Amino acid sequence: MAGIEMKNIVKKYGDGFPAVNDVSIDVEDGEFLILVGPSGCGKSTLLRMIVGLEDISGGDMMIGGKRVNDLAPRERNLSMVFQNYALYPHLTVYENIAFPLRLANKPESEIDQKVREASKTLELDEHLERKPGNLSGGQRQRVAMGRAIVRDAEAFLFDEPLSNLDAKLRGQMRTEISRLQKRLGITTVYVTHDQTEAMTLGDRVAVLKRGVLQQHATPRELYENPANLFVAGFIGSPPMNFLPAKVDGTRVELPFGTVTIPEDKARRAQGKGLLIAGIRPEHFEDASVVDSDKVTDDSTFTSQVDVVEWLGNEAYAYIPFEAPPEVEKQLQELERDLDGESLRTQMVVSLDGASRISEGDQATIWVDARKIHLFDPATGENLTMDADRAGIVPGGDAMAKAEQVGEKQDGVAQTEGTTA
Repeated sequence: MAGIEMKNIVKKYGDGFPAVNDVSIDVEDGEFLILVGPSGCGKSTLLRMIVGLEDISGGDMMIGGKRVNDLAPRERNLSMVFQNYALYPHLTVYENIAFPLRLANKPESEIDQKVREASKTLELDEHLERKPGNLSGGQRQRVAMGRAIVRDAEAFLFDEPLSNLDAKLRGQMRTEISRLQKRLGITTVYVTHDQTEAMTLGDRVAVLKRGVLQQHATPRELYENPANLFVAGFIGSPPMNFLPAKVDGTRVELPFGTVTIPEDKARRAQGKGLLIAGIRPEHFEDASVVDSDKVTDDSTFTSQVDVVEWLGNEAYAYIPFEAPPEVEKQLQELERDLDGESLRTQMVVSLDGASRISEGDQATIWVDARKIHLFDPATGENLTMDADRAGIVPGGDAMAKAEQVGEKQDGVAQTEGTTA
């Protein structure tokens, strides 16, 4: 086992566009790191540079304290599990798992021992003589994991291994991968675009946008202290609500009314003019089911509910609102960055399943104002972020400059598409 250090990693293709731009991440020995972001953010490219399937344009890739930029994949001693399983259809499960050991000319006794140990760990004993074509998707993915386990590699690398599975099976396999990693204690880097996988699997999560690292932190730190609008909108389901806001003292004027926020948060946002407030759906509630001592004029508002989705244990209410042009523009840009995640000018409010609010009602809603974040519309920066509880946030100037390169390239691509 070994730690992985990525120092100012850059990947440029023939047109000079940086698919990965100055990314620095340290993965500790035995840590489970998640690389997450929307399609095209550079996470799979970064993973392929770790394993050696992509050349590195700049920076240093260190594995176990050794620079590996110029080493071939087989010399790096890493095990990779792909999205499409990559099993040999003509070989049995036993022989698929044994394949890397046979390539290394290991003794037959050692091969048999390691294959059967991996098979027992992954509950594949009864399938050892079957061919991959006769297995379910989850079983095939376990065979691919077994082949990775027997190699005694320095680290595991997973490239969206669960994206081909149905929702129920994905949940089961998430649990299996988590248990396996904890049991083996092996350094693991896992790529996904699914923020649920990122939040449930990783010790730490690195969020990427257009090849630029946005924040590197624990799941809790990302959820409670997102560095900017992008991270706030990407982490959490349903996504965070974004509303126009003006701060006056400790009071924040929102489309639905005025609430009081903690003094330390208000102080950081003074004199900034129009801001974007971020409030997660779960930080709202039907005022009728909240403890009476929490309900005050500064924490409730009344608004007409457009749509209600009742799910049994909870419900989601949708409340439309008006936003000024500068906020609308920022939300449209954010929607594009989040790979099409809808960010209409409406609030999503999570309600207890006991709530009787229905469509068309004038409902009284309670909001936990302590949880409100305030963002600068011009930069997207979270003005109320607690830096001590936000993990690693790269420098703002360098990040902004790197993102401008990506935006410029996007504009060129769109122009070429229009011309064509």
